[in-house]
Amino acid sequence: MSSVNAGPPRCEIALSVNSQPVFASVDGRLLLSDFLRETLGLTGTVVGCEHGVCGSCTIHLNGAAVRSCLMLAVQADGAEVTTIEGITPAGGLTPMQQSFADHHGLQCGFCTSGILMTLSSVNPGDYPDEAAVRYLLSGNICRCTGYQKIVESVRAAWNGTPDD
Repeated sequence: MSSVNAGPPRCEIALSVNSQPVFASVDGRLLLSDFLRETLGLTGTVVGCEHGVCGSCTIHLNGAAVRSCLMLAVQADGAEVTTIEGITPAGGLTPMQQSFADHHGLQCGFCTSGILMTLSSVNPGDYPDEAAVRYLLSGNICRCTGYQKIVESVRAAWNGTPDD
């Protein structure tokens, strides 16, 4: 009698996503980015390079910015996960999101959620000038802009004007 492959192993996980409890049975090989997008429908977490290079899939895991394409969903068991949907107020935009709109920090938007998640995980005072902001965002690739409008948007949100 031959053995029939029952498929990939399933794992039970329990976590909090955007302050909501989530319980799921997942394939042990499922990426956290795919779990968020495909299972939970949180498509603000963008999948770009799938190698952790572009930063588009950045989320917060227990408050720290991480690349969700480099983690398995089972690794988030017991964790607090926050996505772009979780930082966006129901009635509008965060001050940083509004600054991106006001200062033309948006182009196609593919990288924007990852950039916003990176920015929302830090203390603005630790990035007091343009060079520091550029360093912070060096892990987020934008293929549409030269980053100038993105940096101006960040500086305006953190300092009141892009030139401060």
